Amino acid sequence: MGNIFARKRRTRVTEQDRAVLQLKQQRDRLRQYQKKLGLQLEKEKLVARQLLKDGKKEKALLLLKKKRYQEQLLDKTDGQISNLERMVQDIEFAQIEMKVIEGLKVGNECLKKMHETLSVEEVERIMDETQDSIEYQRQIDELLAGSLSQEDEDAVLAELEAITQGDVQLPEVPDEPLPDVHKTEEEPSESPPTHHFTPFISFRRSAILGGIKTV
Repeated sequence: MGNIFARKRRTRVTEQDRAVLQLKQQRDRLRQYQKKLGLQLEKEKLVARQLLKDGKKEKALLLLKKKRYQEQLLDKTDGQISNLERMVQDIEFAQIEMKVIEGLKVGNECLKKMHETLSVEEVERIMDETQDSIEYQRQIDELLAGSLSQEDEDAVLAELEAITQGDVQLPEVPDEPLPDVHKTEEEPSESPPTHHFTPFISFRRSAILGGIKTV
């Protein structure tokens, strides 16, 4: 288990990371040197003033020359720190560029695999089928829309408008009352003898039954 974690830890630190770390350490050392040198310059400046007060002009002049040389070193240190910081930024940006290039490489490989599974001919076939389906649906829509003639369409719209506005008129009911129907009383008549109509009734019954059977 320990070997596995150690191996993973080693793979995380690259040569670029080590270089950046060393450059930052050198930059920090130069900053500490600047701070120390600045305090020393302030102290020597105070000593030079005291020497002038004491009349020791030669020693004060020598100390000021030393101070001037140290100030030049301080300026050079600023330049070195700037160079180190620029180098660190360049390396870090180069690392970012490498990661971007690696990402582009992986994406390119993925696109290649996708293009292998889906060729240009396959895409053209799918597009043609899609266009055919769209055209077929358009023809169906035209057929459905053209099932009624323009005259029928106008009549339907007119009827709809009439219903909406309440203009549909029903047939008028006549105001005049209907005439009364008078029944005429029929005088009773003597029915003929029954035996005279028996053949006729039998014949009629047979005809009716025969008609039912025929149907």
